[in-house]
Amino acid sequence: MRRAFVVASALLLATFVLQFAFAAVGAFTKPAGDGAYALHSVTGMAVIPALTLLTTLFAVLAKAPGRLVGLSLLPLGLVVVQALVASLANAFTDASGASTPLGLTVAGLHALNGIIAVHVVVSVHQAARKLASPVTAA
Repeated sequence: MRRAFVVASALLLATFVLQFAFAAVGAFTKPAGDGAYALHSVTGMAVIPALTLLTTLFAVLAKAPGRLVGLSLLPLGLVVVQALVASLANAFTDASGASTPLGLTVAGLHALNGIIAVHVVVSVHQAARKLASPVTAA
């Protein structure tokens, strides 16, 4: 199970890397229609939560310390924060639906939260690898 924990955490990390690429696809799509962020949205709202739960399940089955189990579940909470920040940023538009400085500032928090999530997943993956590594004799 420890090896499965390593693999699941690696898949979660790879998915976060793709998530940044999908955000760039949305940002650079011209004209930016409703579907510009489709890959980013689906990955963030479905794939990442599912992989986070799978990673957490393998952490529990691998008998990881409680702190590591909690850390492996943290990306799910950060995804909820991502959705809230995105909604809040969209709420700060002007009457014509255009972005405002306040909305753009709040949107910047979306990117910062994503960076924090990546750091959490890197930590989980490193800890999973350490947990799975054979113990060397002293």
